[in-house]
Amino acid sequence: MDNSPVVAQADPSLPSDTQENALLVGTAVSSDSPGKERVGSDFDRQMMQRCLELARRALGRTSPNPLVGAVVVKDGEIVGEGFHPRAGEPHAEVFALRAAGVGARGATIYVSLEPCNHYGRTPPCSEGLIAAGVAKVVVGMVDPNPLVAGAGIARLRGAGIEVLVGVEEAACRQLNEGFVHRILHKRPMGILKYAMTLDGKIATSSGHSAWVTSQDSRSEVHQLRSSCDAVIVGGNTVRQDNPYLTSHQVGGHNPLRVVMSRHLNLPENAHLWETASVGTLVLTEVGANPNFQEMLLKHGVEVVELASLTPDQAMDYLYKRGFCSVLWECGGTLAASAIAQGAVQKVLAFIAPKIIGGSNAPTPVGDLGFTTMTQALSLERVRWRVIGVDCLVEGYLRQKSE
Repeated sequence: MDNSPVVAQADPSLPSDTQENALLVGTAVSSDSPGKERVGSDFDRQMMQRCLELARRALGRTSPNPLVGAVVVKDGEIVGEGFHPRAGEPHAEVFALRAAGVGARGATIYVSLEPCNHYGRTPPCSEGLIAAGVAKVVVGMVDPNPLVAGAGIARLRGAGIEVLVGVEEAACRQLNEGFVHRILHKRPMGILKYAMTLDGKIATSSGHSAWVTSQDSRSEVHQLRSSCDAVIVGGNTVRQDNPYLTSHQVGGHNPLRVVMSRHLNLPENAHLWETASVGTLVLTEVGANPNFQEMLLKHGVEVVELASLTPDQAMDYLYKRGFCSVLWECGGTLAASAIAQGAVQKVLAFIAPKIIGGSNAPTPVGDLGFTTMTQALSLERVRWRVIGVDCLVEGYLRQKSE
């Protein structure tokens, strides 16, 4: 993946697959909704979509920072653009201003997230915009980080720069939903992904599960993995499926592969222990199977012992490592525990038009202790999408604080 800033010389129209890929890469195609007034002109919204397109080039690489894209426009033409490639490197505005050069003076800059106004690993972008002499700043969304939270906008306006806020806000928020959740809840955003048959099974009674869904759906999952910081499975998934858990994309981002296992009764030849190109972390309990731990360390696998191996503790640890989004691709027992402990906020269910039956065939989510239908967890903001012959249902679990 080329992370260098680019300058557009032609018409900045969006690629035809932007809307098709929007669901899984984490961005909406429009902030329009019934009864909600659209902010900005059609051109403003087109430029903000270009910002989002640029920002997505760094999917999975920027945590704990957000994904941000920026475009500098003068006399109706793009003169510079860029995106934030990873934490510790310059922000999107810096790359865009560098590309624009003297053309930034008197120009309008579009940025998908409010410019920062504080010193961190990099200087404040608000001061850079003021020094560059831009005339107007169009912001997609206010930064929820308390260190910013409107201060960047206030600084720009105080310097006499016109600021328009909220262009394609819904799309900007969805692109960075993991970052927003991390800031507000001090945890990474948990995404539960599973594939099941039409009768709700994730495998046959014998445990065979390759493959529930079509190649089209599996390709979507590979895209989803590339946008996440980590992907978690339990020991049973390692034993039954021996997965790779990679994005299967040349040059694409691979998430950290995480295995949760209390006793480390795992196969010694699992694909996950191959770490030459993709890292693996094993979370276990204190003192578990020292000999197996030694074998893992020799293979380059990272092993971390937790006092209590639970989804909540796992997410707390991954938060401390700076992660924004964590994908749960586990079996039903661990999935139920993750849901019960609030480690899952979003659900992606791939449904294949197949029926396999089996009273003992495993299902996506294990026992939650519910005895009546009124206890069922209902998804909100639900969207449906057809992928080849399969169907994808996406929705969000209501947060306990809501």
